[in-house]
Amino acid sequence: MAETGNGMFPLVMCNVGFAAGDRAILRDVNLTLEAGRRTVVLGPNGAGKSVTLRLLHGLLWPTTGEITWGGKTAQPTAQAMVFQRPVLLRRSALANIEYALDLAGVPRAERTDRATAALARVGLPHVAQRAARVLSGGEQQRVALARAWALAPRILFLDEPTASLDPAASREVERIVADIAASGTRIVMITHHLGQARRLADDIVFMHDGRITEHTPADVFFRQAQSREADDFLKGELP
Repeated sequence: MAETGNGMFPLVMCNVGFAAGDRAILRDVNLTLEAGRRTVVLGPNGAGKSVTLRLLHGLLWPTTGEITWGGKTAQPTAQAMVFQRPVLLRRSALANIEYALDLAGVPRAERTDRATAALARVGLPHVAQRAARVLSGGEQQRVALARAWALAPRILFLDEPTASLDPAASREVERIVADIAASGTRIVMITHHLGQARRLADDIVFMHDGRITEHTPADVFFRQAQSREADDFLKGELP
């Protein structure tokens, strides 16, 4: 597919706004994302982080402004998104991944091998025939990541993928996210965990009150945030 090449990037939000009824959730958001990095989106509750990811992924459409991929407005298919709570079908872990590959147009002869390999990459080859919905929360999230990874996306959006997990499961998810990034997939991830952001991020996007107040390399952000809102957040003075 054409969008699997570098033509997907840069991914640009230009003066994007989003409103729900009379409530403005995003206002004049401008953001440029290049290939090959791991971006973590931080900010207090209600800052507009999840809406931003949903707009980028194409689940929502901007009220104002536009989003372009490599200079084009056409929404590419070489992308995936994993949510805080895994969305899994009432079928086996393996069948969940095979179904996603089917929807993506992968030939039937390739699906089982690709799905099996994806489960192995996340350390879950032994759950292939188990019902996905009876797995533990951490295992379900790893299946969701395996399903996304099996699609070989050029970009993966992650909306707080460890928010409901215990520390051990969270560390396993972090390892998988790092491995996905190492395989060449662009990562854009929301988290509330500053330690996790430090471990995973190449750059930080900080949001407050529906706007991006800062987009800077992670080491610079954690050493000296450039905006007052980000500085207050790091000090624990924003929720």
